[in-house]
Amino acid sequence: MNKHRFYKKLTALVLGGLMSFSLGTVSAANTVRLNLEDAVQMAMENNRSIKSALADVDAAKWNLSKYRRQTGVTFSLSSAVNRANDALAQAQHNGDNTYYTNSASASIPLYNFSLRSGIEAAGYGLNSADVTLENTKQAVRYQATADYYNILNYKNLIKVQEDTVRAYQEHLDNVNAQYRVGTVAKSDVLSSQVNLANAQQALTTAQNNYDIAVATLNNVIGLPTDTVLEIDEELKHPAYNLNLEDCTTYALNNRADGAAAYYAVKQAEAGINTARAGWYPTVTASASKAIEGKQEFKTDHSNTWVFGAAANWNIFDNGVTAAGVHNAEASLVKAQEALKAKDETIQLDVRTALLNLQAAEKNIGTMETAVKQAEEDLKIANVRYSAGVGTNLDVMDATEKMTAARTNYNTALYNYNVNKAALDKAMGIPVDIDVAKYKASQMEGNRLKKVREDAKVTEKPLLELSAEAKKSSKDEAKAMRKAEREARKLSKDKKVKKSAVKQEAKAAASEKTVKSETASSTESVAKEMANN
Repeated sequence: MNKHRFYKKLTALVLGGLMSFSLGTVSAANTVRLNLEDAVQMAMENNRSIKSALADVDAAKWNLSKYRRQTGVTFSLSSAVNRANDALAQAQHNGDNTYYTNSASASIPLYNFSLRSGIEAAGYGLNSADVTLENTKQAVRYQATADYYNILNYKNLIKVQEDTVRAYQEHLDNVNAQYRVGTVAKSDVLSSQVNLANAQQALTTAQNNYDIAVATLNNVIGLPTDTVLEIDEELKHPAYNLNLEDCTTYALNNRADGAAAYYAVKQAEAGINTARAGWYPTVTASASKAIEGKQEFKTDHSNTWVFGAAANWNIFDNGVTAAGVHNAEASLVKAQEALKAKDETIQLDVRTALLNLQAAEKNIGTMETAVKQAEEDLKIANVRYSAGVGTNLDVMDATEKMTAARTNYNTALYNYNVNKAALDKAMGIPVDIDVAKYKASQMEGNRLKKVREDAKVTEKPLLELSAEAKKSSKDEAKAMRKAEREARKLSKDKKVKKSAVKQEAKAAASEKTVKSETASSTESVAKEMANN
């Protein structure tokens, strides 16, 4: 099965609640077994932020198309029926006061500086949307990776706390045994019980944090938050051979958000040209034909062809164009400063991630030694206590140090892996397109299809909304409108029913009043007759 299709099918099955059988990495109902590669791939296909960025690319593409299509021929038709109510018009139409006019016209812009600048700006807008999509993918990859490592982190912390609980339990059993024969005080039993309870609480907290980490990753990769993830991997310590200068140089050339800031500058430059359009004329060629007659589409009155070109040049606009240009120039300064700030941020991101990575690597070596020493110290403390030459406090202190050393070692491993992923993100390691190649191809003046082809790093990069996604969006909007109509209809029916109930109640009250008045009148007549 194609791997891409497998991930989509896997996700669809999970979302549909059909995981009661085994399929590939699926092991049981609402349970998925996956590794880091699986998690990242599923995030690429299901994450909402990526789908939103794809929609931005689609919008930018059609915005460019809208500008480009304005450079072509436009064609229009018009038709009218007229009635003349004056002698001159009737004379022109042989006394018939009803006549028809039909016309067709075509035009094409020959020179339009504003339109040309708009095309340029829209093109840079599409380039910006492309690299922003890549930046979103890189951010999602990092988030999925960090959340995956967070699961492994809490998985290891659970083991650490389980070992601590086991150590405290074994020590408590030893203390109770010695207390029963009268060799230790009651205070040793109580303090051992307190430490065991604290360790059990820490274990519960670690288990809860693990469950939250699983739910968080599920949310990123597009699975229901209650999906159980089976992960067999362990945190590792992969070697790296990177230096700050190489990482920084690569990042400045390849960061997608840096490229987006660059294209924002290019859009601002195009904006200046758009503002300058008021200083240039517009030239349009046109052709039209008009016919007129007593009957529809007949030419018994007139048949006219017109060909020509029109130029429009606003010679004086009281400084409106100049003000617009100054405004656009200020926007360019702002975009340039934002680009410089982004470059500085990129350098800081790379330095921070690399320093954190190096610190974590040093801590791994340090804590490996500390764990061995703490384990040996705990063994000695237990032996001394059992022999009656050590104190309960010595064992408690040794156990706490062992727990701290193992926790710190695990944290160092976690920090190393997460900061390695953070360094990849800070450098702009590509997901689907190589940003440096994208910019180089675009600067050569290539069309978008060629630019994307030159820059792709995967066989079939996801760069636009699929037809399936567009259809799903339309179906969802249609279903929403239908639900709204049904809700309005239901509300209207309730109002009608409520009004009917009120009318019935009012009628019943009126009838009761009439009966009461009739009975009262009858009673009065009866009394009067009785008196007579």
